Amino acid sequence: MTSSNFAVDRPVRIGVQIAPQHAQYALIRETLQRVEDMGADIAFNWDHFYPLSGEPDGLHFEAWTELAAWAEQTERIELGPLVNCNSYRNPNLQADMARTIDHISGGRFIFGTGAGWFERDYQEYGYEFGTAGTRLDALARDLPIIRDRWTKLNPAPTRRIPILIGGGGEKKTLRIVAEHADIWHSFSDEATLRRKLDILRAHADDVGRDISGIELSTEVKNRSVDEADAQYDLGVRLFTVGITGPDYDLAPVQRWIDWRDAKNS
Repeated sequence: MTSSNFAVDRPVRIGVQIAPQHAQYALIRETLQRVEDMGADIAFNWDHFYPLSGEPDGLHFEAWTELAAWAEQTERIELGPLVNCNSYRNPNLQADMARTIDHISGGRFIFGTGAGWFERDYQEYGYEFGTAGTRLDALARDLPIIRDRWTKLNPAPTRRIPILIGGGGEKKTLRIVAEHADIWHSFSDEATLRRKLDILRAHADDVGRDISGIELSTEVKNRSVDEADAQYDLGVRLFTVGITGPDYDLAPVQRWIDWRDAKNS
């Protein structure tokens, strides 16, 4: 028997996606420290090889090596990719990398993952792009391998590493979310999210999953407080704010942290 409601007794959390583009690493490191000092709950980057906005060949850094550095450079904040591209690395290797950063961070790593979508990454780095369907099929195939590898590694992970899955595809992605995700991240507006939650409930019923164990996450960049409040009413508790170089404007981060604190008071 599955639950029909998402857990709403979770506290609101704020994640900050620090895009690893258009800035030297010294500034990224400084921004990460400021984000942690401000009290954000999670620091995310993304798993791409080129900028997603601005100058296409601008400054850019690789996600996983950066996350290992973040694990050493921080003390409290959780961290992870938003999201890892499953296509770029063998699933057993992904599991080992995640376990290693889990240990470096003292149990603060979140394994955010998805099927991949940015075609230039594939073309420039020699990966087969395939189709959205084949990439999602690969993600569905690889997640059980990743979870199994975590049971075999020595030393084992420090905790049950949370799995965040990004994407909103209703037939395949949400089925994968129902089976594997501790956190589901989408970019849906209120009406779209409401519809997708009904679909996710149906998938959870099919796999015998209690959906109260899935934390809902959404992006609030360029959203109003009223829009965030509406998502909150639907059960969303993790709200992410994207910032990018060269300036990394932290004013929106502070506004959403203040909003979080009011919600949790």
